[in-house]
Amino acid sequence: MPNCYIETLGCQMNKADSERMFGLLSEIDYKPTEDINAADLLIMNTCTIREGAADRAYSNLGRWNKLKQKKPDIRIALAGCLAQEKGEEIQKRMPYIDIVFGTHNLHRLPDLLLELNKTGQSQCELYENLPDEVPETPIIRRTSVTAWVNIILGCNFNCTYCIVPQVRGREKSRTPDFIKQEIELLVSEGYKEVTLLGQNVTAYGLDFENGASLASLLRFIHDVPGLERIRFLTGHPYHVTDELIETVAELPKVCEYFHIPMQAGDDTTLRRMARIYSVDKYVKMADKIRELMPKASITSDFIVGFPGETHEQFLNTCKAVERIGFDSCITAMYSPRRNTPGAKWEEDEELKVSEEEKRERIGYLNALVTEIAEKESKKKYRDTQQEILIEGENPRNPKQLTGRTRQGKICNFDKPASNKINVGDLVQVKIDEITPWSLKGTLLPNSIESVRLEVSTVN
Repeated sequence: MPNCYIETLGCQMNKADSERMFGLLSEIDYKPTEDINAADLLIMNTCTIREGAADRAYSNLGRWNKLKQKKPDIRIALAGCLAQEKGEEIQKRMPYIDIVFGTHNLHRLPDLLLELNKTGQSQCELYENLPDEVPETPIIRRTSVTAWVNIILGCNFNCTYCIVPQVRGREKSRTPDFIKQEIELLVSEGYKEVTLLGQNVTAYGLDFENGASLASLLRFIHDVPGLERIRFLTGHPYHVTDELIETVAELPKVCEYFHIPMQAGDDTTLRRMARIYSVDKYVKMADKIRELMPKASITSDFIVGFPGETHEQFLNTCKAVERIGFDSCITAMYSPRRNTPGAKWEEDEELKVSEEEKRERIGYLNALVTEIAEKESKKKYRDTQQEILIEGENPRNPKQLTGRTRQGKICNFDKPASNKINVGDLVQVKIDEITPWSLKGTLLPNSIESVRLEVSTVN
């Protein structure tokens, strides 16, 4: 059987897409490999949300070209968001790329590969839009305990910095029945936790005519036997309703974790970003979450140096970060994306924020985020015991096991002397050490005897 290696750049949606590619390729007898030198097919699954992600893809493709020069029979494919945006242009510049396909026609990968093998002619196929009926595809998971489940594709917002609607299309929700069937299958295979995915997961069901919503979907899948935990990401503040917050608080299996990008903490900047909410609305949403779930984790994304952002407006973002008390934040310097309003504004010298100023701002914001994350971690986890879902060995210390709290915080603890703990077990851990990004604890002896789940034994 030929082998396939996939390099995945970008978000969880891209990682989930790679699992679908492996599933599709298995139907034509390709098997996954993590050894690039053993691969017959190399796929670069790309991201284009920031310039750095695109640059990394180009750099990797250049290295793959050198590999192909030594092994001419290797096939190289370009996939993902960068392919959707610039695939034809890139293939002309890099003719050693054998296949180009986009985010809208991922299901066509086996057909394109078979056509390439049959004719020897390079393939480039990019759909302008998602099909009316998005095909259900097979999946080969790269994890054993937790799994991603796509519930909605695309995004209907038009944020002025973002290219996602161009490369991922408009919102299309999967039906609740298909989602539930996928989750039931996952549980039958030993998975204990699912993360519901979407570019705008909180908009789930709004394209249906039956009043479906993310809250109703959570209720629909909640009682799947054997399912222990449910998460969802990434959400838009506009769609985080009181109903959704109350549903998360009510349902025991739904984790108290909200990743809701704010992007800026200044109303003028938010309007220029076309984010359609105010700082006050976001703060009220966060307060509602904390009112019902005091230990809930709220994480976010922020962009610094958006065209026109003044120093005072940046400081307003810092004040908002302090006011809300995020558990962690993903930060980035503004990077212009082609065919977006922000890219045009970046060309205006009066609006453009210098690279030096961007670096200063992100350095300050990152230091603030770290300080607040440490404060929030101590507030939530000091002198507590936490329910941890064991995901495997700590990759940095084979004598330890690792897992996550319900709020998504990584927790490491020493393996017990006995071999009674398995991957997939829910155990109780007393927290001994706290950092901004992870925890270290001690496995409570009684949790070994009270384990509810059994999967494969950790070696």
